[in-house]
Parts: sequence; structure tokens; C-alpha cells
Amino acid sequence: MSDCVFCDIIDGKVPCAKVYEDDHCLAFLNIKPEQPNHTLLIPKIHYRNVLDCDPSVLGWLMGIAQSISQGFRAQGAKAIKIVQNNEAPLQEVFHLHFHIIPYWEDDK
Repeated sequence: MSDCVFCDIIDGKVPCAKVYEDDHCLAFLNIKPEQPNHTLLIPKIHYRNVLDCDPSVLGWLMGIAQSISQGFRAQGAKAIKIVQNNEAPLQEVFHLHFHIIPYWEDDK
């Protein structure tokens, strides 16, 4: 997609702090984090949001979201929030993405 910042990140046109990458998806740190290590997980194929995504891709993404969350737990996160928004006003970038947000012991 020509005007999608997440597609530009996938193509290497925009830098990111990668957390995870495979043939199907990419996870990277959010540039406007809600918490330290706030991670975004995106499919490499452009889907506008969860409503038009292939179910097999969603299954893959959820497995990766679980693995990233387990990593945060192993690092001492007391809770992990996984969020996925669809359409305005909740969705700002119209490329399917999941927010994986760890909460640490001293967070309120």
C-alpha cells in the first residue's frame, strides 16, 4: 500500500526497533509507548484491520502475540494487555496491528 507507514517499515523505508520478525509478521517497539516495551505486531501482508484479515493470519499473529507476552512475563511483567482497534476513531494507522503492552511491578 503506497501511503502506509507500517508497509514502509516492512519494506525497510522507515526504521524501527525490531522485537521479532518472521516470514509472516513483524513486531517492533511503538514510537509513542503507553508503557516501556509497548510493542506493535503487524502482518507483512497489508490488511486494513481484523475485519478483512484472513483467519489463518490472525491465528499466526495470536501465536506470536502469546510468545511475545510470555517473554515479557519471563522478564517480570505482572500483566500484559493486548489491544486491537478497528476503524476510526480508535484506529490511527489502517494496517492491522496489535498492541502488546506489558505492565511492570511498579506500574499503577
